[in-house]
Amino acid sequence: MTAVDERISQAERLYEQGVFGGDHAAFAEADRNLDAVEADLALARGRIAHARFVAQQVEPEEELALFERAGAIYERLGDVRGQAEALFWTGAYHQAVRGDEGVARPILERALDLARSVGDDLTASYALRHLGILDHKAGRLREARAHLEESTRLRDEYDFAPGVGANHVALARIAAEEGRRKDAAKLLQSAGVLANDTDSYGLMDWIIDARKELGIGWVAAPRPGAGEAPRSGA
Repeated sequence: MTAVDERISQAERLYEQGVFGGDHAAFAEADRNLDAVEADLALARGRIAHARFVAQQVEPEEELALFERAGAIYERLGDVRGQAEALFWTGAYHQAVRGDEGVARPILERALDLARSVGDDLTASYALRHLGILDHKAGRLREARAHLEESTRLRDEYDFAPGVGANHVALARIAAEEGRRKDAAKLLQSAGVLANDTDSYGLMDWIIDARKELGIGWVAAPRPGAGEAPRSGA
C-alpha cells in the first residue's frame, strides 16, 4: 500500500470513528491526512506537467499553480521535506520554463536549506545541480563546479546513477571551458558508462550533444535507441 492509499484508508477509518464512535476530533486528523494527499497529488501532477514541457517545449499553464499549491499545503502541515521538494520544482519552473534566473535562485537556495535541515539528500542534490547550472550560465565556473560536485557526491551516496551521469555531463562542459579537455573526456566517458548501465537513453542523447559541441570523440560507440535528452529537473 502506498502512502497515499494509507492516508485515504486512514481517513475512512477516522470517518467511522467520528460518526459512529462520537470522536469528533477525528475529523481534523482526517482533514490533515487528505490535505497531505492533495499536496502529493499536486506535486506529482506538476512534475508530469514539467516533463511534458521538457519533451514538447510548450509551457503548461497549470504547472506553477500546482507546485505552489503543494508547497502551501506542505508548509501548513509542517512537512518540511515536502515543502523543500515543492520549492525546488517551483524554482526549476522559473529557471527552465520562464528563464527567470533572478526569481529562480532564491527559491532554489531556500529549497536547499530546507532539504538539508531534514536530511533530504536527493532534493538537496537537485537544488545544488540547478544552482550549479545557474552559476555556469553566469560564468561563475568555480561556484558552478562546487555546486555540481556536491550534488554528484550526494547522488552517488544515494545510488542515483543516471543523476550522477547527468552531473558528469555538466561538469564536462565546465572542464572544457577551463581548458581541461582530458578531464572533460573522462567525465563524458563515465557518463556514457552510467547511461549504458542504467538504460538511460535520454541521458545518452545528452552526452552525444555535449561531445558534438565540445569536439570530443567517442572511445567506444554509444548504445543505440536513445530518446530525447532531458533539459531540466535531472
